[in-house]
Amino acid sequence: MIRKLRIKLILASMLSLLLVLTVIFGAAGILNYKKIVTDADSILEILEENDGSFPLGKRPEEDQFINDPPPKDSHRFSPELPYESRYFSVFLSQDGEVLSVNTGKIAAVDTETAIDYAQAVFHTGNSRGFFGDYRYTSYSAGNETHIIFLDYGREMNSFRTYLFTSTGVCVTGLLAVLLLLIFLSGRIVKPFSESYEKQKQFITDAGHELKTPLTIIDADAEVLSMDIGENEWLNDIRTQTKRLAELTNSLILLSRMEEQPQTEKIEFPISDIAEETVEAFQALARTRSKTLCSHIQPMLSMRGDEKSIRQLISILLDNAIKYSDDGGKIEFSLKKQKNTIYLSVFNTADSISRESLVHLFDRFYRADKSRNSKTGGYGLGLSIASAIVHAHKGKITAGTQDEKSLLIAASFPIW
Repeated sequence: MIRKLRIKLILASMLSLLLVLTVIFGAAGILNYKKIVTDADSILEILEENDGSFPLGKRPEEDQFINDPPPKDSHRFSPELPYESRYFSVFLSQDGEVLSVNTGKIAAVDTETAIDYAQAVFHTGNSRGFFGDYRYTSYSAGNETHIIFLDYGREMNSFRTYLFTSTGVCVTGLLAVLLLLIFLSGRIVKPFSESYEKQKQFITDAGHELKTPLTIIDADAEVLSMDIGENEWLNDIRTQTKRLAELTNSLILLSRMEEQPQTEKIEFPISDIAEETVEAFQALARTRSKTLCSHIQPMLSMRGDEKSIRQLISILLDNAIKYSDDGGKIEFSLKKQKNTIYLSVFNTADSISRESLVHLFDRFYRADKSRNSKTGGYGLGLSIASAIVHAHKGKITAGTQDEKSLLIAASFPIW
């Protein structure tokens, strides 16, 4: 249990950190990309307004970007922008025929390549977008379609470098935190681990210590009954001694099962064991006017502790018979699907709330506390059943459809 708690702590911490890093770097990446697109579109708007070129004067110092008043959006760019930008334009007719090509402001694209790019964009029908590392705008001018491409490769390379770097930083940070958590989580859960181990050791030691006086009390009661005869007080002593012995044995068994020792697991015929156990409970069900039926797939085998699985089936059947309603119905099912063996016990009941289902496998929990004296249980049976299932790397669940029935299902992987 402590190991699972430690794993959950590490997973929760790592997932939280991953979420935070994803939000931070993701938001920064989105804002960065939007800025790239906005700046590129702003430049393309100026090129579009001037039909594929920047509005330059005769000399750089006469550039309209620094004249008074400046053109629209000129405050975003430096006067060097027209000389730094690389772009080309292609004018097409309505049916896609090339009318003119201007590649004078770019060296990486020749006329043939520019035409191929323009026709590809023309057939998409999009007015804005990226074609590789080129941001383009497509617009109509009379009976012509003008397509202007702006080389934004440097900015896109910077953006990709940012993505690669941020991903590397995230992965490195996650690995570093994971190593720290693996080291520190042991220290964090150590007090809980020590307390839990002491609790289990106390239960085991106390159980063994109680066995001796309980045996003596029971033996003394037997001797007294032979000397003075049977009476209600001696019978009560023997009854309560037996109940205490059963409770002690259950606590010791539960403590041992939760430790999940590395016992030898062998292959055994679970179908035969299930049939034998169900048959043994038929008489008990009939004496209480209840119906027990089974659906067992024959010839099934599994690897595990045969004694524990037999005990698991007994616990589930005993629980179903005890807590089913008068004249109730109990159904036992065992089947195999793919690589999993499914075992389930269904029983009708007077009432069972969905809120109580999450506590059914807790120690000493009883959904119907008013029936304690009738059933004679201690609320440990399902806790032991859960420990047996988990010791076999399986899963156990409890559910109800109408709050008038209970289905407890266990599944085991085939080893």
